[in-house]
Amino acid sequence: MKIADLLAPHTAQREEAIMQIGVDTQRAVENKRVFVLDCDDVTSTALQFMLADEMETHLFTTAAEALAKAKTAPPELVLLGLATLEAEGEAVVTQLREAVEDVRILVVCFDADEPLVKRALELGAVSTLLRPLKVENVRRKVDAQIGRRAALSIPVVVR
Repeated sequence: MKIADLLAPHTAQREEAIMQIGVDTQRAVENKRVFVLDCDDVTSTALQFMLADEMETHLFTTAAEALAKAKTAPPELVLLGLATLEAEGEAVVTQLREAVEDVRILVVCFDADEPLVKRALELGAVSTLLRPLKVENVRRKVDAQIGRRAALSIPVVVR
């Protein structure tokens, strides 16, 4: 017997425990699909890291790649980076909306008042996801767009 065979069960258990920290297991098995379409590798990798535990997350650097994948596995949501929007033009929003029925698009940007972001919203993007990105904010915004219920917390004031 090899050492790797002896360690395999422990390694698998450890990886499972690591992957499930801070993750709602019910959400992890829902199989919601999100495309991250951004030619900025840092942003796209960060978004994948923030979302991959709770949903199926795919990274693309061009709209052509995303549209090809959408034919066989359509997403519920596309996170469209401003860098890709600038590189490929506002037509990306229209292409995605025509190719994928009922897809929701969030534009990932620093400023929602930028003209290109406003134009993307006019063409059918539903909202923005503002940078800097924080795990809680990203998951909350994505959950709202794919129809997941948010945990409601009402503070109680004792006098």
